[in-house]
Amino acid sequence: MTDTHTPHPWIGERKKRGAYSAKQENPGMNGRLALFFTDKFGSMWFFYLLVIWMLGWTLFATLGIGVFQNDPYPFTFLLFLSNLIQLLALPLLAVGQRILSRASEKQSQQTYKDAEAILELQDEVHRLIKINNQLTEEIHRTIVKKSQK
Repeated sequence: MTDTHTPHPWIGERKKRGAYSAKQENPGMNGRLALFFTDKFGSMWFFYLLVIWMLGWTLFATLGIGVFQNDPYPFTFLLFLSNLIQLLALPLLAVGQRILSRASEKQSQQTYKDAEAILELQDEVHRLIKINNQLTEEIHRTIVKKSQK
């Protein structure tokens, strides 16, 4: 039986690396841009902005205010701009989601290794408890033998 503790190798590796994030994915300029827009497009504030834009455009075009008077119902130019945003956003969001997915996969691998290390440590603790119980029983038997003499 040894009295030295050897930590699981993954523990030292984990301390060096830290928790994995999408920033560590090193996606390059285009990837960072895609991540930025994926983050912004996926927010409620962007949704609110789009709703306000659509309602405002519809209201101004219906009332014929300013440049909007040239886009009467069914708001052809608004529909064109909306479709243009969708066409441009789709591939951009796909790239951002792909990068986030790769980062998520690496996070799940880290979590698996963490769990594996914990299970190995649990096995070691269980083994030490068994040894402790055996030694305690041995000490108890020795004391009982000496007290009987």
